[in-house]
Amino acid sequence: MANLEHLALLRAGAVTWIEWRDKNPQIEPDLVAANLSGDNLRGAQLQGVKMNRVDLSQAILVRADLSGADLSSANLNGAKLMEANLRSTNFSVANLSGATLSHADLSHANLIGSDLSMANLKGAAIADANLIGTDFRSANLRDADLGSAQLSRSNLSHANLMAANLIAADLSKANLYEVEAIGAYFYKTNLEKANLTQAHLSSAYLFRANLLDADLSRCDLTWTNLREANLSRANLKGAKLSGAKIAVWQVKSAHNWEEAEYDDNLRQKLGLPA
Repeated sequence: MANLEHLALLRAGAVTWIEWRDKNPQIEPDLVAANLSGDNLRGAQLQGVKMNRVDLSQAILVRADLSGADLSSANLNGAKLMEANLRSTNFSVANLSGATLSHADLSHANLIGSDLSMANLKGAAIADANLIGTDFRSANLRDADLGSAQLSRSNLSHANLMAANLIAADLSKANLYEVEAIGAYFYKTNLEKANLTQAHLSSAYLFRANLLDADLSRCDLTWTNLREANLSRANLKGAKLSGAKIAVWQVKSAHNWEEAEYDDNLRQKLGLPA
């Protein structure tokens, strides 16, 4: 349980808390399992603090510094974390559903198995983060930086990834059903065995992406750059490829390629009837 003295100091206000931490650098604050639901902790300096199992639901943590803190199994449902410093923070198995993390720094954070469904992560920095098995259902990740992030087996169904950076990210076996990823960057992204059924990837950059065994059925790939992408055994049934930059050999390495939609020029090259 949380140290009651530490809890009282935190609730006394930012100035009191910072002064106490500056005077007692040898003391590690203990806020384990504390109830801070709805508290106003705007700009709080909580870097490196033990806060696993804490209840921060609906709390205000705008521009707070939680870098390196342990928030594993914490409840941050609906919390306000805009522009917060969350670098290398441990959010494993935490509940962040409906939280607002726009423009927050989550780079190198551990979010394995966490719930970020319906969270707002617009413009957030999430590069190199561990997001294995994370739930991003209906989350807003527009313009977010997910470069080199580990997203294998994550759930991104109905999420907004428009113009997001996913360069060199690992999305193997991820669920991207009906994801909105128009104009997103998937350069060298690993999408092996990913579910991209009915995904919207129009004008996305998929140069050298790995789509081995991926399900692209009814996926909108119009005007995408698929040059040098690996489409071996990918399912193209009903996929829309009009205007896509793609070679004949790539198309023919996929399954059900005859049942995809192409522009007249590509249909001719593939030997399909007009």
